[in-house]
Amino acid sequence: MSREIFLAALVTRLLRMLFSTVRLHVIDREGFLVSPHTEPAIITFWHNRIPAIALGFLRKYHHRLRKGVVVLTSPSKDGDILSGVMARFGMSSIRGSSSRRGSAALRELSLKLAEGYDLAITPDGPRGPKYSLGPGVIFLAQKTGAPILPVHARYHHAWRLKTWDAFAIPLPFSRVDIILDHGFWIDPSLVELEPERLKLEELLKTNAQLFDDPS
Repeated sequence: MSREIFLAALVTRLLRMLFSTVRLHVIDREGFLVSPHTEPAIITFWHNRIPAIALGFLRKYHHRLRKGVVVLTSPSKDGDILSGVMARFGMSSIRGSSSRRGSAALRELSLKLAEGYDLAITPDGPRGPKYSLGPGVIFLAQKTGAPILPVHARYHHAWRLKTWDAFAIPLPFSRVDIILDHGFWIDPSLVELEPERLKLEELLKTNAQLFDDPS
């Protein structure tokens, strides 16, 4: 058994134990859980919110309503571990980043949207800078016509790792607030996408900085 497979199995077991105790409080501004989009969506959130959103919210709520979710993960050894964890939680992965397999990943993500799968993308991953949104998610949304669904998470009590993004893991028996924000589409006729990129970055960043405040 490779190191990555072993670590993925170990991390999955620990996370299952952890999230059996965590209390999720969902604020559904979009109405996604009541009247979900008929078309697949690009679920977008910051890299340091992966545990709460991917392994908390998506695992618990998503599969009741949708065909499935595909996660974009880095083509690195850390990405191997994350991909293995996602698979054990019932989510498939596409490997790619801005520096490796970027074009191929965009094509594969487009195909998955066409097949009816939602995507989960962290637009500042895998290396950052923290809360800096790359252009890929905007380009993908315009190309495919899929809506972007911004999702935010607030940890009331969490461990914060000494990583580039202060990756956070909720403490056992703590509360996590999940906010499903209003979805939006990118006009296919737009030539200049930078204003849309800035708008989404500011929305995610403002909520993240608010939720980073423990008060």
